[in-house]
Amino acid sequence: MDLGYTQEEEEFRARLREWLAVVLPKLPPKPSPADWPGRRTYDAGWQRMLYDAGYADLHWDASPTRRLIFLEETERAGAPYVGANFVGLLHAGPTIAAEGSAAQRERWLPPILRGEEIWCQGFSEPDAGSDLAALRTRAVRDGDDYVVTGSKIWTSHAEVADWCELLVRTGPVGAAAPKHRGITWLAMPMDAPGITVRPLRTLAGSTEFAEVFLDEVRVPAANRVGAENDGWRVTMVTLSFERGTAFVGEVVACRRVLGELARTARGNGRWDDPVLRRKLGRLHAEFGALWRLTQWNVSEAERSGGVPGVGGSVFKLRYSHARQELYDTAAEVLGAGSLCLDGEWTADRLSSLSYTIAAGTSQIQQNIVAERILGLPKGR
Repeated sequence: MDLGYTQEEEEFRARLREWLAVVLPKLPPKPSPADWPGRRTYDAGWQRMLYDAGYADLHWDASPTRRLIFLEETERAGAPYVGANFVGLLHAGPTIAAEGSAAQRERWLPPILRGEEIWCQGFSEPDAGSDLAALRTRAVRDGDDYVVTGSKIWTSHAEVADWCELLVRTGPVGAAAPKHRGITWLAMPMDAPGITVRPLRTLAGSTEFAEVFLDEVRVPAANRVGAENDGWRVTMVTLSFERGTAFVGEVVACRRVLGELARTARGNGRWDDPVLRRKLGRLHAEFGALWRLTQWNVSEAERSGGVPGVGGSVFKLRYSHARQELYDTAAEVLGAGSLCLDGEWTADRLSSLSYTIAAGTSQIQQNIVAERILGLPKGR
């Protein structure tokens, strides 16, 4: 296993650094966090810049190692995050690239890469909890369409999305037909009649999630990715990308935050506390190990055609808790300053609380690790 970089990869890193140094100072100011149309425009504009410079396809067509270098360098340089493009670039796009037909790849991938179309994720449901296979949103075939009725929750970026990666139930549920075998993956146009979007305000005050209500929404059968009732397998591909590579840039960001905390602690006298220094030291080791685990996962993906494996669940499980510990420690360093509701630190700390739930709860990740890595029997 090689966790290093080739000369060609280091040359790619150098070219990327040079380009970032030129373009980042020219970016317009970021819009207000509450201005979602403005944020969409800003994020899509950055994506177009990446596309024009030849970097947009790194999420899918490049090797996992080059993708890792790209995420590492853009985060270190303080480049914009994918933002509203998150679902399209890191979930739906890679899934369509891996599982879609040639016509579907031609239709959807170029607009995602150019920042022209935004996607949202319609997986979770109000009554399903963390059991994704318990979804009830129903799709009934009617000629060339599926007629979809039901509701979704925690639908990321639904308020500005053009498309939704949607999981629906197309097969029966019962003892003879396990619930995960009757699911289908659809690409739903968000301007279709019968769709109602209701934003949800998070603890941090943001509205990047929404409830989505579907009342006999017609979705063309041509928008089905994979076979009917094979959506669970396709979804596992989506989730492998979500857990395997979607948080890579955030690990780099957390290591940067840790450095800022150490400098702040030295400046405000908190560095004299040996307990706090031990916490910072342990977190430094923790995120260093997570970065090496990321490299290992990328090496594994390199050998398996670019799709991350179950090692992503190990990463997601530990990263979720480490991020919460990082921002709890930040509160100790900053003291009363960490309580300012308008402050970036406070927003990040509140956001960190969701990481043990988002992208598969920690309990789900523990089950995956137990069953698929350790070979333990399934719980009853």
